Amino acid sequence: MSWSMGEVSRMSGVTSRTLRHYHHVGLLLPESTGPGGLRHYGQRELHRLQRILVMRELGLGLADIRRVLDSEQDEVAALRQHLHDLEAERDRLSVLVDTVRRTVDSLEGTDVTSRPEELFEGFDTAHYAQRARADWPEQWEQARRAGEEMAPEEAERMRAESVEGMRRMAAYLRAGTPAEAPPVQVEIEGHFQQVSRMWTPDAQAFAQLGRVYAQEGPWREVYERIEPGLADYQREAMEVFAEQRLGAQGRET
Repeated sequence: MSWSMGEVSRMSGVTSRTLRHYHHVGLLLPESTGPGGLRHYGQRELHRLQRILVMRELGLGLADIRRVLDSEQDEVAALRQHLHDLEAERDRLSVLVDTVRRTVDSLEGTDVTSRPEELFEGFDTAHYAQRARADWPEQWEQARRAGEEMAPEEAERMRAESVEGMRRMAAYLRAGTPAEAPPVQVEIEGHFQQVSRMWTPDAQAFAQLGRVYAQEGPWREVYERIEPGLADYQREAMEVFAEQRLGAQGRET
């Protein structure tokens, strides 16, 4: 049995344009192509599409997905691994849901027991650590050594300071205070000093750090839990600080 591209689009929620793109890049070839280029997909292609969608949900790019699919022989084992990954992601998201709920309750004044470290529960730092090690190996090594030498109570105090700084920035954002305003820049200077306790960024690195906060991922989620729009506000303020206080090379052109 086979299904037309329109039928596959309706049952999967994947647009016809996306299916054509998958065909074009060799990710999902139709079972057959009829007159006028009409594509038909069989059961095997539907299974492959399902696995493509699963891996997209897990954050893999199309090139990585194709490499995974083309290198696998045991479909059951591959699906079992995907299931394991989804279950792990489900558990992480469950922790994040609880964390956001506690944060909302705390900000609304209904939960006075929320601890600063709870804001970071479910936070996955692996992606950032790998990227920092590749992009800034010396600074990464400096931060790694500083982290190893830091006592647990000091680490907890730094987390608490970070959360309080985020909340003060959120207050400025709600008040409509420009990112370049002196009070905001004083707050950013405090953030720079805190970062410098782990590693010392120059203008370019500090501006890039702000952009990392604003990119999709765990850091953005933390900022957005406190106040929608806070991640971009933090990034803008850090770019201003980098340019005005650390050097003109802080901003990207």
